[in-house]
Amino acid sequence: MDQLHAMEIFIEVARQRSFTAAGRRLGLSRATVSKAILQLEARLDARLLHRSTREVSLTEAGQAYLGPASATVEQAREAARAISRGGSELHGPLRIQAPASFGSEWLADALARFVQRHPRLTPTLVVDDALLDPIRHGFDLSIRVGGIPDSSAIALRRLAPCRGLLCASPAYLRSHGTPQHPDALAEHKLLHFSHLTDGEQWHFTRGGERRSVPVKPAFTANNGLVLQQAALRGLGIVYNTSFLAQRHLREGSLVQVLSDWELPLNYLSALYPASRRLSPKVRALIDFLVAEYQPIPPWEK
Repeated sequence: MDQLHAMEIFIEVARQRSFTAAGRRLGLSRATVSKAILQLEARLDARLLHRSTREVSLTEAGQAYLGPASATVEQAREAARAISRGGSELHGPLRIQAPASFGSEWLADALARFVQRHPRLTPTLVVDDALLDPIRHGFDLSIRVGGIPDSSAIALRRLAPCRGLLCASPAYLRSHGTPQHPDALAEHKLLHFSHLTDGEQWHFTRGGERRSVPVKPAFTANNGLVLQQAALRGLGIVYNTSFLAQRHLREGSLVQVLSDWELPLNYLSALYPASRRLSPKVRALIDFLVAEYQPIPPWEK
């Protein structure tokens, strides 16, 4: 069962406070409703509902999820209504730009699944870490991690939070030691992403404490995948993103450094020309990505 349908079932269960009543409203068996909720909870890695013999109620996570889920379902219905009014399914070219790391690790798979639902679409995905102007370069949609232009010509919708974190290989840390404070980074080899907004410093906070560290990189690249590969080979400590690092952190091939300090929080956002009316295919893709990455993006589970 796809996530959007499971979200519709969850919303109805929350309204009816009953699996049986929700199933009756949706024309589904109680077993189908229960299975959909279990699958949704497994996908989110969160318990959404308290079950009892008398009543179903929302958990704290369920209360937090209900609003975004309702908005996503309504937007999807509106997109469907727009398509119906147009008298045709989603079709035609769709030009998308995304950072190379996110495009390769996450967006490519999501886009392929979206196109399977809408086979008359002919997407072009450009992966490029440069902050390309979606209007000048003719993109229907541009995915950004930070780097939001200050322009009334560009509209955006946030898709997910994107945490920065420092990582290094176990071999590097055995040879060079593990820094315990940002100031200690001056004694280490730093792998630096050249497109950071403030490229000459890394900024840290811990509670009310703030530190800014000048960066003299041992290795610089304009691509996160390149820097991560350098870190995996033991070249130094990399300024990474949670969506790129999560698999290697889980496997132990990378170790988070200075985990008690926070780097600036960025957001993964969808940008599109504000001057154009949002087409049904672009709106449908944005809604699909919102459902994929909210309320908890899969790389944060």
